Amino acid sequence: MTSRSSLPGSAAAAAVAAAALAGGLLVSSASASPAAASAAETRIHDIQGTTRISPLVGQQVTDVSGIVTGVRTYGSKGFWFQDPEADADAATSEGIFVFTGSAPTVAVGDAVKVSGTVGEYIPGGAASGNQSLTQIAKPAVTVVSSGNPLPAPVTVSAKSVPSAYASEGDPAAGGSINALPLKPRAYALDYYESLEGSNIRIGSSRVVGATDPYAELWVTVKPRENDNRRGGAVYGSYTAQNTGRLQIQQLAPISQQPFPKANVGDVLSGTTEGPLDFNQFGGYTLTARTLGTVTDRGLERESTRPQRRGELAVATYNVENLDPSDPQDKFDALASAVVENLASPDILALEEIQDDNGAKNDGTVSAEETLKKFTTAIAAAGGPSYVWRTIDPVNNQDGGEPGGNIRQVFLYNPERVSFTERGAGDATTATGVVREKGRAALTHSPGRIDPANAAWENSRKPLAGEFAFRGRTVFVIANHFGSKGGDEGLPSHHQPPVRKSEVKRLEQAQSVNAFVKDILKAQRDADVLVLGDINDFEFSATTKALTADGALYPAIKALPRSERYSYVFQGNSQVLDQILTSPSIGKFSYDSVHINAEFAEQNSDHDPQVIRFRP
Repeated sequence: MTSRSSLPGSAAAAAVAAAALAGGLLVSSASASPAAASAAETRIHDIQGTTRISPLVGQQVTDVSGIVTGVRTYGSKGFWFQDPEADADAATSEGIFVFTGSAPTVAVGDAVKVSGTVGEYIPGGAASGNQSLTQIAKPAVTVVSSGNPLPAPVTVSAKSVPSAYASEGDPAAGGSINALPLKPRAYALDYYESLEGSNIRIGSSRVVGATDPYAELWVTVKPRENDNRRGGAVYGSYTAQNTGRLQIQQLAPISQQPFPKANVGDVLSGTTEGPLDFNQFGGYTLTARTLGTVTDRGLERESTRPQRRGELAVATYNVENLDPSDPQDKFDALASAVVENLASPDILALEEIQDDNGAKNDGTVSAEETLKKFTTAIAAAGGPSYVWRTIDPVNNQDGGEPGGNIRQVFLYNPERVSFTERGAGDATTATGVVREKGRAALTHSPGRIDPANAAWENSRKPLAGEFAFRGRTVFVIANHFGSKGGDEGLPSHHQPPVRKSEVKRLEQAQSVNAFVKDILKAQRDADVLVLGDINDFEFSATTKALTADGALYPAIKALPRSERYSYVFQGNSQVLDQILTSPSIGKFSYDSVHINAEFAEQNSDHDPQVIRFRP
């Protein structure tokens, strides 16, 4: 066997490839010299090398031998094959993906020889920040024999996956880890990369991300890693990435083998085995040739307690693009959740209420029909006859689905609270704060906060309202901050990943914080609630900006760390929805009501939040 260092041009090719990837360029078979690799035998571990970038990128390889371990006939069509005779280097993978572009003609267990071009494919494109997948493209495949035993799988377990997630990226390469030598015993990302394309196996593992519409779920091979009482893995800081998480897909087409439905806390029992892939939506993924069975652990949807006498209950709920074209079942399920799971809060701030014809892009901005249908469903479910207050946006100026015109809305129970009308503002008029009779008051109620600020461009403007409960004024500000779209995922080749969407949310948080300070300047003991889909964590810079100078407190921090979450993304239970309180609200009861995010069947992908206090 010829060593990697003796392959002509390999070092130069790897250096060029690493620099290109660090600079955000897609390295393909056409981006490097097409010179053939050494005529001596090339093995799969020679192609994979000891970094994320193949030392043979762009080169032709001939008659690379191995056993087929998996065949994919949909999506990115191709197959994986693996050298049954591993080298002694833990950093070099023995498996690799062969991109055929059409349904492969090989079968699992075939011994094959593959010739083709080595490439580095970046799922999602270079701008995504994703790591690249080493592959062989434009292949010529020869089947030598069939029915061979497969290479023994590597067992991925709590013991084998390092506790540290990733090394810091190389500053000279823009924070990229692409060219750094793999240290699979030190870092989880390096460990998984060292198995890229290899046949791996996991034993019975807890589900930490429910089955989604794309036939995938997430498990953890580390049952005690940031676990909570409902079975999830809590994402509690930027350095608590939960290294035991793996995405699970299956190789069999859904038409041939339905994918199991699982909720968080269920167990994927038995052995799950197949090649380790890397894809755009989650990174390292076990593409199961053999899939375990789901053991139902009976996760139940939570219900919060009713408010007590003298308590004001305020909630926030993202209802995920609700519009009249949605089936009545969705309205009924959401309404039932308001009544049964949220105990009919006195004030309910809604996010993602769409206009009266949903995503039809015809200039409609009113949401009267949407809200009538929803409030009617709530009353039919045994809830109060809620009244709503909102401000219609300017057409297609608030982001979200084009034509949908999502906005925040207040629902309130007039038998428990009253709404203080102060001349409704419009989409472009800012509400302000004045002092009346020694107390703070809004100039417009309902009104929008700072709508001309560039921070709110193509984003939902905060909706402010003034309510009265038992003679006490309560200011409520409903928010839906900019999404995390465009941020790099945790397995990015930049470490730490780039979170560019945070810039806008930081500006939005500063705008809301300044408005809250205006209220507190007019009335030091004013009761103010800032709530909604903040789209950021309780430990984020966004939340720190919202709470700057003690203006607000993130009430979810009153919960134990293991219960702080409202959303599950890629197997991480995390906070996106929040309620923040002004200093006068010193005592309160807080509940993150888990009814959606942990379940395969969802009415929204967010869990609502409820706070109860005595104004």
